[in-house]
Amino acid sequence: MIGSPGPLVVNVVQPYQAGKTYTCPGCSGDINPGTGHLVVVPEYEPDLRRHWHRGCWFKEMRRSGTYKSADPGLSLIHI
Repeated sequence: MIGSPGPLVVNVVQPYQAGKTYTCPGCSGDINPGTGHLVVVPEYEPDLRRHWHRGCWFKEMRRSGTYKSADPGLSLIHI
């Protein structure tokens, strides 16, 4: 996901909204129904959206040097 062209939009999925099982690209683990997580969508390629565990996404942001905020919640609107 990192390195995709254009800005990324990060949306929070609340546990009550999560009705399917997804595979997190950060850890290849399941995101089960009822688990809060993030949906990361390339602004210009919405078909490439991916569902991430919150911790996996922020780990990826730290690894890539994109994430610098002391408060992870502050970076969720638009990256």
